[in-house]
Amino acid sequence: MASKILIISKGVSFMKDALEKNLTQSGIETKVVEPDIQMIGREREDTDIYFILGGSFLTEISNVLVYIKDICAEDEKMICIAGYNEENEEIKRVITTKLIYGEFERPFDMRSVVAGIKKLCDVDEERKKGKNILLVDDDLTFLKMMKEWLSDKYSVTITRSSMQALKYMATHTPDLILLDYDMPVTNGPQMMEMIRAEQGMTNIPIIFLTGKSDKESVMKVMQLKPQGYLLKSMSRKEILGAVDHYFETKKWKIM
Repeated sequence: MASKILIISKGVSFMKDALEKNLTQSGIETKVVEPDIQMIGREREDTDIYFILGGSFLTEISNVLVYIKDICAEDEKMICIAGYNEENEEIKRVITTKLIYGEFERPFDMRSVVAGIKKLCDVDEERKKGKNILLVDDDLTFLKMMKEWLSDKYSVTITRSSMQALKYMATHTPDLILLDYDMPVTNGPQMMEMIRAEQGMTNIPIIFLTGKSDKESVMKVMQLKPQGYLLKSMSRKEILGAVDHYFETKKWKIM
């Protein structure tokens, strides 16, 4: 799935329009917003790279720059900046350079900017691919389907029992476990207890997979205090969106 770019700039600007048009034509999903905390916040879940296009307004939005810096540090997102030298320096007075992955100084060639952004999108996708998900379910058909859905963005390992999963975890540490709640022999809750009891595994996030969507069943699942749960009936878009959201925010949200 392609990275999404949020261009932040104020007012009417030929450069802003040209940047949005060229990025979109290059196949990069792009949106433009004003330098407003609420507007930026509404796009937070869907944004991978923040692109700050400079202008004389920068001296008036230090609070917005602080907000962008904070959410990018928290969500591990990239920031790009573009403007005249003094504008870029104004941004860097607020946003630490370790969060800035791309810097373009005006006047610049639009093709070079687009090429630079595309490279950052590739880096972003590879960084996401670095996340390893362990899928544990006794239903092989479901496992194969889930692996196909998630493998576009993540490294996925499948196991068909709790014992297989624990054997794998003896030498590997997944970034997330998607664990079937109802399995024969050793079920999901029992496996979760075993993981939580092992030194070095207690902080591995666990999200239960369940086919039961009634309120009583969901409450029973969540009483065990996993990081979240997924309904097996959810669509590909919903499951990907929920997993993406968790990795980006470390918070669970059923889509």
